[in-house]
Amino acid sequence: MKLGLLVGYSPANMSVPMDMIKHAESLGFSSAWTAEAWGSDAVSPAAWILAQTEKINVGTAIMQMPGRTPAMTAMTAMTLYALSGGRFVLGLGPSGPQVVEGWHGVAYGRPLTRTREYIEIIRKILAREERVTHKGYHYQMPYQGEDATGLGKPLKSILHGDPALKIFTASISPKGMECAGEVSDGVFPVWMNPERFDIFEASLEKGFAKAGGGKSLEDFEIAPFVTCLMSDDIEKCRIPIKNNMALYIGGMGARGKNFYNDYAKRLGYEEAAVKIQDLYLDGKKEEAAAAVPNELVDDVALVGPEARIRDRLQIWKEAGKKRHVSSMLIGGGGPALEVLAEELL
Repeated sequence: MKLGLLVGYSPANMSVPMDMIKHAESLGFSSAWTAEAWGSDAVSPAAWILAQTEKINVGTAIMQMPGRTPAMTAMTAMTLYALSGGRFVLGLGPSGPQVVEGWHGVAYGRPLTRTREYIEIIRKILAREERVTHKGYHYQMPYQGEDATGLGKPLKSILHGDPALKIFTASISPKGMECAGEVSDGVFPVWMNPERFDIFEASLEKGFAKAGGGKSLEDFEIAPFVTCLMSDDIEKCRIPIKNNMALYIGGMGARGKNFYNDYAKRLGYEEAAVKIQDLYLDGKKEEAAAAVPNELVDDVALVGPEARIRDRLQIWKEAGKKRHVSSMLIGGGGPALEVLAEELL
């Protein structure tokens, strides 16, 4: 089992928690992960962290695909990978229609089609076997739209990339998991019950079969986000997690089209998922958070006193032995980092 640290994106005033990142590196954490929403980007902090660390890998969880062309993302990834001696990991995601169309001002389109095209183009650029061409639903290289000049030509990257650069995707839906298994080197589930790998298994196996070449869990990483808050006050630890889960289960999507709500139902909390969404969309955010079951929080997060966290970690260890979890990407900090390192590294 490997451990990663979720750095996330910055609040209103830009900051990067370098002391915590360096501490995690000293404890043996293998990775740190930046993020982006509609404020600080994921790339600049990743470069900042790579420049101030020596061993830890740094990845993006995630870079929003609709906000950048595949070629621009490949250029960025190759550059960071080269400057860091191979320590950069590219994490991608489609984001959601509210952000893509409201912030980036482009069509949300077909997220799985975009993912396949995006990664196919990046891998062609990294391989550098030929000048890159692509004719897809989302991307054309060279561009051939009605407003094209006709002067575009296929190009090959000046910088020599490394096909060994790992590409991860964010997903929780069955089709998204299948796509991840087919085209990526790993996947980020936003939450995961380590005892419910069955939710992902069939979809991943379909993706591995499409990829061919004997692809399996042995060469694929499952790296869920895991919030870890250590305190004697369990209820206090659960509150920020419930607030976050209510936002996603209740508010990240329209009624009937919310991947996180669907996922909560597959995790076994159908009645609660409906209630959370109803309350959240009615503007009752506090009530929605209160409706998140304690059991759901405990399934996917690590909360409470040190002894309780150590006990729950045994289940994660078992999942690691089965390759059902490759890395735990930890949200939180403080003394919990030492406990995690002692138990898992």
